[in-house]
Amino acid sequence: MSVKLRLMRMGKTKQPTYRVVAADSRSPRNGRFIEILGTYEPRQDPSKILIDNDKAVKWLANGAQPTETVGKLLKISGAMEQFAAARQARG
Repeated sequence: MSVKLRLMRMGKTKQPTYRVVAADSRSPRNGRFIEILGTYEPRQDPSKILIDNDKAVKWLANGAQPTETVGKLLKISGAMEQFAAARQARG
């Protein structure tokens, strides 16, 4: 099973908010997911990003691949730096 960290669209028409989720790569965008990692609200000024970095780092360490957009959000939240530091410490 290949796990992806990706966005799941929520909200009303033309007013999107997104959940950052860990999901099987074969499941549809708004379909089944394994775990919710956080939220992203692009319509607010500035955009609001709430991600549980510990959960994200756990999934990255287990081999989950973030999509391009989620990768950018993880860099902003600091989860990528935390993951890189954990990898350096491990060896």
